[in-house]
Order: sequence, then structure tokens, then C-alpha cells
Amino acid sequence: MRSKRFLMVCVTLFAVLWGSVAWGAPVNFKFAHSGSLEHQYQIGAEHFKKLVEEKSGGEMTVTIFPQAQLGGERDLAEGVRMGTIEVVSLAASNLATFVPELQVFGVPFLYTTLEQVYSVLDGEVGQELAEIILGKGFRNLGFWEVGFRNITNNIRPVKVPEDMKGLKIRVQESKIWIEFMRSLGAIATPIPFGELYTALQQKVTDGEENPIATIYSMKFYEVQKYVTMTGHTYEPAVVIANPKWFNGLSEDQQRIILEATAETTTYQRAKLAELEKERLDAIREAGVEIEENPDKEAFMEATKDLYKVLSDVVPESLVQKIRDEVAKVQ
Repeated sequence: MRSKRFLMVCVTLFAVLWGSVAWGAPVNFKFAHSGSLEHQYQIGAEHFKKLVEEKSGGEMTVTIFPQAQLGGERDLAEGVRMGTIEVVSLAASNLATFVPELQVFGVPFLYTTLEQVYSVLDGEVGQELAEIILGKGFRNLGFWEVGFRNITNNIRPVKVPEDMKGLKIRVQESKIWIEFMRSLGAIATPIPFGELYTALQQKVTDGEENPIATIYSMKFYEVQKYVTMTGHTYEPAVVIANPKWFNGLSEDQQRIILEATAETTTYQRAKLAELEKERLDAIREAGVEIEENPDKEAFMEATKDLYKVLSDVVPESLVQKIRDEVAKVQ
């Protein structure tokens, strides 16, 4: 009897120890972003949380902090680098404060279709960017979607670049965005994302530029009269983790996080495509005038040399790699 009990104890102890080796200690981690509860970030975060917790059998749990509860996007990036926040999603253009090469996503009209974008992000260029991001103190888990950016304003309809003259347009605080507006004759006005609705409402700025999904989820359409579907740049959401924290996880835990990120990428892209028309219709029904066919050729011509202003931080070879990849998809 004693031998049997001893055997059972050994088996139980082995199972516990094996589980500890395979999984490590249970993990709860923070996932933070600055978007609303309908924002692209939140769509991704909720699905990511679901997958991580299912795949780990509850050994890993995710606490989501939306709506800039832990700070604006600069604060979130700082939190990840310092290790006070484990994972965040934020716009590539905002992470460019720490990773200047990401300003490449501010180069106008590099892409015209989502297929071209995905070919770049999911291929060699995406891997190269992930290595650059790691070198700046962040572990890139993947690229989710923010979307093609469009211009909104409160002053007048915009169809050609000349219509932009004198408009104060909110931009992210980076050189490429400031120069983009200057090239169109507009006045670039850097304002933190979390303060943008109030700035539009109080007419601190005449307009802004964001994807339809953002214009809808952040309710910017409530304080804007005109939308112009320029689709001038595509903005990815960069999902980043603290490298030391990530490397301290077990191999199984790392695998689960990477799998969940990749599967969420596919899910979120499909979900946003499904919602695009519905949200555009809702904006129109709210009384916003939408210019669906601006003179894109004129906008392209006015901004064709903008990539050169980034020559000190974005290698021209990186821009060319993107163009080469895009050409394969056309």
C-alpha cells in the first residue's frame, strides 16, 4: 500500500513539475492602446485576448487597457521599453518617434490596394522592419491594421490639392507628415491623438486625416463636415512587447502569443473590410459630405518627391524595396 501511495505521489509530482517546465508560472499581462471601444486596436485586442487564453488553457490571461487609460501612444511605447507595460498596439507613425525608419509609412501613395500593403507587411520588408524595431528596444509581434488615411475638415469640400490651401490639419509629430501638409498648402498642426476630438470641436484645428474606421470609432465625424477619400497613405498598427518580458516566457507561451497575434491579424483585417462600407454609410447619414473621387493624380503629383525629406532617417533602399514588392502585386 505504501509503495502504491509513494508511486501516486511521484506521478503527481512529476505532472506538476512537467507542467511547470512546459508552461512556466501562470502569466497575466497588460495589453494597452489609445483607441476607443470600437477602434481597430480594440477589435484586435479582444480577439487576441480570446485566443491567448483559449490556447493556454487559462494559464495566460490578458488585461486590456483601452482609451489611453495608461497614456497616449508615446507614453505606451515608453511603458513597453521600460517594462511597465508588456504589450501595446499603436500607429507606426507614432512609434516613429522611437524608430525613425517607420516614417516610411508616411510616404504618400506608396500603395493603392490592400493586397499590395499585405504583400509588403507579411513579407521580407515586414521582417526587416521587425529587426529594426527590435534594435530600438521593442519586440515586434506583428502588424495589425489601422487603414488607408483620408482627409477631413470643417471649412470646405476638398477635391484637388489647391482646396487644401490654408487649412489647419492635425498631423502626427513627425517630419514627413508636416512636409506632406506643406506640399499641399495646408498648415500642419501636431496634436496628440487623445486630444484630437476636443481640438476639432473647439476649432483649434480645421481638420485631420485618418482611416474611415478611425473617423467612425473616435467619432470625429461628429465635429467635421467634409471627408475626402484620398487614401494617401496606409497606416499599420504595430503590436510590440517588452523584449526582456517576452524572452522570459517559456517557449510554449511565446509560441501562443505569436500565433494569437498572427491569427488576429487575419481576423482584424477581414473584420475591418466587412465594417468599412457600413461605417462610411453611417458617417454620410450623420450629415457629412463625402468626396469619394478626388483628383488622386493631382495629389500624387504634388507629393511625389516627399520621400526625399526622409533621406537622413529612411534608407532610399527601403522605399525602393517597398516599391518593388508593390510592383509584383499590380
